[in-house]
Amino acid sequence: MRLTTAGESHGRALTAIIEGLPANLTVETDEINTYLALRQSGYGRGARQKIESDRVEIISGVRNKRTLGSPLCLMVENKDYKNWEEYMSPYGADVTKRRLTKVRPGHADLTGLLKYDQTDARNILERASARETAVRVAAGTIARMLLRKLGVEVAGYVKSVEGIADERSYTFDEIKAAKSSELFMPDKVLCEKAKKRIDEIKDAKDTAGGIIEVHVRGMKSGFGSCMAYTEKLDAHLAYAAMSVQAIKGVEIGLGFEAARRPGSLVHDEIYYQNGKFIRKTNNAGGIEGGMSNGEEIVLRAAMKPIPTLMRGLDTVDFETKEACRAATERSDVCSVCACDVIMESVICFALAEKILSRLGGDNMRDLKARWDALPQ
Repeated sequence: MRLTTAGESHGRALTAIIEGLPANLTVETDEINTYLALRQSGYGRGARQKIESDRVEIISGVRNKRTLGSPLCLMVENKDYKNWEEYMSPYGADVTKRRLTKVRPGHADLTGLLKYDQTDARNILERASARETAVRVAAGTIARMLLRKLGVEVAGYVKSVEGIADERSYTFDEIKAAKSSELFMPDKVLCEKAKKRIDEIKDAKDTAGGIIEVHVRGMKSGFGSCMAYTEKLDAHLAYAAMSVQAIKGVEIGLGFEAARRPGSLVHDEIYYQNGKFIRKTNNAGGIEGGMSNGEEIVLRAAMKPIPTLMRGLDTVDFETKEACRAATERSDVCSVCACDVIMESVICFALAEKILSRLGGDNMRDLKARWDALPQ
């Protein structure tokens, strides 16, 4: 299975093409729209979320709510395009307006200008923008539907906002319920502290990041490989996570904490009970030797603060080479909730890729039969 996305932040629309989906997977657009709405929710979001109200449109690959086995094309329209068509139209645009030369630290602006031989950073930022993740959420929700047919579920929550961290452990069902919180945090007290901190950061015209924790329940053992480093499941998931804008670090299981402990407090001891192998701990986060081991997969991703600050940072003007303050674009103060939904979505897609690469199947009946034939 393969995903390709296209579109600019203020262009007409964002699109995605999914190749390799089995036929006869039921696709519910209402569920996709629910996750698109969740991506736009959360405390600390900016004004653009009120403009867009994202909705998915299926262009091809589905008939009567069922996939055909052909490439599936999705589109999410940018409703703000009507205000930008004069500057963004592919058929002729006024490129002298809405130019950006005061390159912003932490963005792709400067490096992109140099790499692609441009003089206007808008030609870089429009694609580098996290707005692109709207269609990745749409595609990831379709992958979520496929996983659900196999009994695999994915859920995440916000583990920290800036320095306000939740050190508790939660059951999978508790994590699923976290979406009812304004910050997708299970602990109500910590959620209120984090909201207060976001308000302080907003008043200072600054931004905040955080940590997202994603759990996967129901993934059978043996997906990934210890025989080829390119096929390791943890590497595949880390790649998916790091492909998301603003993600600067990924942990699986204990992650960096494993480096601070002796081996006796890291490795999950193995037992044999009631006819099967079990582990009483899950420090490995469900992956050993690059393969799923049947336990819950646990992954954490660190999101840096949004680099567009309303007060700007020191930089230079790419055109004049003079010192200045970075330009500002409409932005969020904190988008950890959006990041949580995006992380779940890319993990769903990455898992579906691994399952299909191992089991194949041109239709859901064949895929389900092969999945069911695997040991628990």
